[in-house]
Amino acid sequence: MSGGIDSPVGETAHPLLDRIAARPQLAALAGAMFIAFSGIFYRFSEVSPETATVFRSLYGLPVLGAVAWLERRRFGGLPGSSIRLAALAGVFFAADLLSWHHAIEFVGAGLATVLGNLQVVVVALVAWVLLREQPARTTLFALPVVVAGVVLISGILDRDAYGKDPLLGVGLGILTALAYSGYLMIIRLVGRDLRRPAGPVFVSTAATAVAAAAYGAIAGGLDPLPAWPSHGWLILVGVTSQSVGYVLISIGLPRLPSAVTSIILLAQPVATVVLARVLLAETPSATQIVGVGLVVGGIAIATVPVSRLRDASRRRLIRGAPQR
Repeated sequence: MSGGIDSPVGETAHPLLDRIAARPQLAALAGAMFIAFSGIFYRFSEVSPETATVFRSLYGLPVLGAVAWLERRRFGGLPGSSIRLAALAGVFFAADLLSWHHAIEFVGAGLATVLGNLQVVVVALVAWVLLREQPARTTLFALPVVVAGVVLISGILDRDAYGKDPLLGVGLGILTALAYSGYLMIIRLVGRDLRRPAGPVFVSTAATAVAAAAYGAIAGGLDPLPAWPSHGWLILVGVTSQSVGYVLISIGLPRLPSAVTSIILLAQPVATVVLARVLLAETPSATQIVGVGLVVGGIAIATVPVSRLRDASRRRLIRGAPQR
């Protein structure tokens, strides 16, 4: 969500969105918290991964479509190339959600969400291998920390590890991160215009629903008519996580310093672990909790610009000091 912006950062498609953009920290944090409930609502729905992926995408479309319509009316439509790229991104996002929902079945919502956030490191490594982009030294330093955390979460060193099959859950979590990395790398090519964050996501979400439905029909896991209250939970996750949460994040994060952005994004998996413990009675072992700390810490090392935080803190101290 950076680069090539040809419009004021504060300009959006509607006065209500302008008011949200005026409070980017609150918007981004609220969006992250909406998304933190995604795995919780999925567990409550008690449907298959394929069914959840299709219906959360479908129920996310009305909100995204309304914002995309406002964007189109004010700023014009997306070019055909952007639509095609967004649709391709949606296929990767379908793979991301399907893998993540399956990972939840084997290692729980909290741990699966932590593993899904490995894309921060994966994107840097993929760019290194495919695009010859040298990763930052902090990313290289973070890699062994993250790998150690993943090993601990997998349960191979722990007889009391939480989950039906934590090792398989870790494998699916890594696949989730790979698929989400593909989604991010493609959608960023489309979403450089801060005025129109919802349009590309509307297209990609529609493509996600189609791709997941096709996979579910072939694999046999799709339930076209989920019963209540399962359907209600799917509506809730579609409206909160799939649409409102993303819109808030896409408005807030590009308007914040990178240090603040990284911290807010790290809050989401940590919040999910806490919510899963309270609402789902998920009880990761002590070793797995240490693994969570290593993964989150490694991601923080790779993404949080400590020097900028230190410089900003010094500037605040100087401004707040008494003047002679």
